[in-house]
Amino acid sequence: MTDTEALKNRHIRSYVLRQGRVTVAQQRAVDTLQPIYGIPYSTQALDLNQSFGRTAPRILEIGFGMGDSTATIAAANPQNDYLCLEVHTPGVGNLFKVMGEQGISNIRIIQHDAVEVLRDMIADNSLDGVHIFFPDPWHKARHNKRRLIQSPFIAKLMAKLKPGGYIHVATDWQNYAEQVLQVLSDEPLLTNTATDYAPRPDYRPLTKFEKRGIKLGHGVWDLVFIRK
Repeated sequence: MTDTEALKNRHIRSYVLRQGRVTVAQQRAVDTLQPIYGIPYSTQALDLNQSFGRTAPRILEIGFGMGDSTATIAAANPQNDYLCLEVHTPGVGNLFKVMGEQGISNIRIIQHDAVEVLRDMIADNSLDGVHIFFPDPWHKARHNKRRLIQSPFIAKLMAKLKPGGYIHVATDWQNYAEQVLQVLSDEPLLTNTATDYAPRPDYRPLTKFEKRGIKLGHGVWDLVFIRK
């Protein structure tokens, strides 16, 4: 690849890598479970049946934070497989730790940039659903261009999502919710399941942060769209 091609392929990151503290227990979980449930980034398409050792509905989660909600959802839905992406090491370590404590085996983790994973590793027509919960809102107007959910990204996601598959976004920033609603509504391959915002689906648990925000009167917006 030439320098010009590399420059063309470069994208604006939707995150900033932070040096968070990894606890001893989290590091132990990474050392023990990453070889079993971790998937290294590759430029080759992933064989999901081989990765999970079975055929099942596949849900992609982009940016799982500390992974507590991810673990809750996966444990409650053992019939599904969850391919989970996160760049921050403490979150990855914590999810591996919870998986080990609760015996959760239907999660695979890739610690890498979601745009590149989607481009290089996810086969077309292979996903039954996509979860994007509380993506970084980049709330300053000059930083809005860094937001993950924009039309070009959603268009690429559509190729990976099966007809009848869903995309579920949740955010606690009204301005971002309005942008997401516009972007998803503008995608011709998507249909909204609600008039605007959807009730929180039962499978998405309330986070501690979310419960605290609700008590303070902060809003949370869920958007659930189906691929035609």
